[in-house]
Amino acid sequence: MGVRRGLAAVVMAAAVGAPGAAQEADLALSEPAAGRFAALALKCVGREYPNKLDHVMNAAEEVKGPQALHPAFYGCFDWHSSVHGHWMLVRLLKEHPAMPRAAEARAALDAHLTPERIAGEVAYLDQPGRRSFERTYGWAWLLKLSAELRTWDDPQARRWSAALQPLADRLAAQFMAFLPKQTYPIRTGVHPNTAFSLHLALDQARAAGDATLEALIGERARTYFARDRRGPLAWEPGGEDFLSPCLEEAALMAEVLPRARFARWLDGFLPGLPKGLTPAVVTDRTDPKLVHLDGLNLSRARALYEIAEALGPKDPRRGALVAAGDRHARASLPHLASGSYEGEHWLATFAVQMLAARQALGH
Repeated sequence: MGVRRGLAAVVMAAAVGAPGAAQEADLALSEPAAGRFAALALKCVGREYPNKLDHVMNAAEEVKGPQALHPAFYGCFDWHSSVHGHWMLVRLLKEHPAMPRAAEARAALDAHLTPERIAGEVAYLDQPGRRSFERTYGWAWLLKLSAELRTWDDPQARRWSAALQPLADRLAAQFMAFLPKQTYPIRTGVHPNTAFSLHLALDQARAAGDATLEALIGERARTYFARDRRGPLAWEPGGEDFLSPCLEEAALMAEVLPRARFARWLDGFLPGLPKGLTPAVVTDRTDPKLVHLDGLNLSRARALYEIAEALGPKDPRRGALVAAGDRHARASLPHLASGSYEGEHWLATFAVQMLAARQALGH
């Protein structure tokens, strides 16, 4: 059974299954499904083309191909997708070390996460005109990868983590330098979204014991968002969104506010959540922007689970939030392996991140 048919078989039961415990189990990441998710990443982490470079050229000699510019993260169409494809492989191996394709996943990580290749990534950032390269979405995914490796008790992971450390340190420092200058948050539904990047970077700050970065992220989140009221959720989604500006903001605030204060803040920001929230409709999965809406369904589901978890098991909103998350998850899970590279190079990462949040409920 191929990757496309195999993934569809794993998740179609989630789309049509009966309610109850069996249906909930369909949203757990099984070992066979982990292998099929890994297969999607393995199709692209070493695939150089097609590629969408974000590249400031300072001279003619800098007209180079993706692998020459980015020796570690050249695949998966663009730099940030390559980074989070590596994160997904690490996450899957941590959860299911004996999954199908495990040996191939380890070999890919071993080939790319070397001191020499990471040094090449750092050298790229050292050139003029690169200060805003992948700011802050790609930065945050790199820190998320670093956090995942730091929290994995595995000999290879420790080696990969050490190799990645210079780049993680560099981007953590760039967060520290940039965030105090960012007077206003970016509230878009695509890559520059500030809340999403802060949420990912917070994982690294906590995993690394970086109290200074953690404190800055908390301060920025409260400064940007603590006074927000009546978020315009009814205006969402935009036609190419893969993030919900309102839900990403709420998921971040769930991390930086105490439970009781967060519950009050949520009442003011998204009263009635999740009333009226329905999965986005994707009309063409070969279109690189329209397929973003599959990512939106997956990221909405993850954010709804995170909000529900932060509110706690006794909050009356919890059941409706989880049910809404499940509806969004099931709307797009069957379409991860669509046969179109426009979605296949990145959507599985959002699915794995979402399933991790689903698994964390009640733990």
